[in-house]
Amino acid sequence: MHQEQSGDQKKTGHQEHTDNKLYIMPTPSGAYYAVSRPVPDPSRKLLTSILQCRQSPLLTLDDLKTWTGSDSNNEAMALLNSMQMRGWLQGLESSQRAPAEALEDILPDFLAALSVERKALLADHQGFYLASCGFEQRTVDELSALTADLASLQERHLGLLSNNLDLQTSAWALVDAAGNSQIGFWPLYIGQHRFVLVIGGMPCLNQPELTRLIWALSVRYSTPD
Repeated sequence: MHQEQSGDQKKTGHQEHTDNKLYIMPTPSGAYYAVSRPVPDPSRKLLTSILQCRQSPLLTLDDLKTWTGSDSNNEAMALLNSMQMRGWLQGLESSQRAPAEALEDILPDFLAALSVERKALLADHQGFYLASCGFEQRTVDELSALTADLASLQERHLGLLSNNLDLQTSAWALVDAAGNSQIGFWPLYIGQHRFVLVIGGMPCLNQPELTRLIWALSVRYSTPD
């Protein structure tokens, strides 16, 4: 398992992964993959299981098999290695706790870190915003309503986008002539809930704040209170 701040360690087999006493957490790209589509697969099952924990769990083979739904040690380790190669998981020397503060208190700071222009908002499936930063209030309300319209458009054309074109993303963006995003809409599927992350300007999704945002939402909306 890759250990944070230690790039010279090599994987030497099953025993090293499970005896290093590392705590496991999704990277920002892994956290986004976990919630980017409502399509279950073994990788998403593992990632979402970790994100539902209130603190980063210790990596053990038994838990790994539970998270992956596999009875085979080899299959579970193969999936772990594959996800590590994709950069979806990281190992930590100490456990971290999920954000415990009220969402309205912590989301604005998380959102600000995800945009070059520090303009972002998070809306629910009905088109109401949970938190925002950088946008004027009128713009927040209108953008939040737009997320519901885009979700309806996505559902109506799901056959084309997912099947015919085989697009592995549900995100939408308005781009300039060079293809740079001016504003983007990123669905986040958490439990039975769908949220939309709206980012003004160029996105900065490879930030620990994305993991913490998704972690906070997962603990709140994917597990019993």
